[in-house]
Amino acid sequence: QVQLVESGGGLVQPGGSLRLSCAASGRIFIIYRMGWYRQAPGKQRELVAAIISGSSTNYADSVKGRFTISRDNAKNTVYLQMNSLKPEDTAVYYCNAEGMMLSNGRFDSWGQGTQVTVSS
Repeated sequence: QVQLVESGGGLVQPGGSLRLSCAASGRIFIIYRMGWYRQAPGKQRELVAAIISGSSTNYADSVKGRFTISRDNAKNTVYLQMNSLKPEDTAVYYCNAEGMMLSNGRFDSWGQGTQVTVSS
């Protein structure tokens, strides 16, 4: 089992910033990919940003230039720096990680989600 624990969500005014963190724990051999997704009320879950081992990144068009994803491989932790936040960024943000466990099995794990609300 691999567990993901997110933190850093909250309420922020439009134009403000937040930094989300997600730490993975368990019998992890390697994490290939970590990503952030979000789901707003009445909408499907969508990819926000992802980072592959080695630092290749991709972003949703709606967040390019405002959000930055990064990871600390030594800590099995991924971050999402969110700047210039807009009301349409309001959603529950979920962390995802894919990789291999020490037992040689693959994992694809999700965090419990953290609420981000952008409102004045």
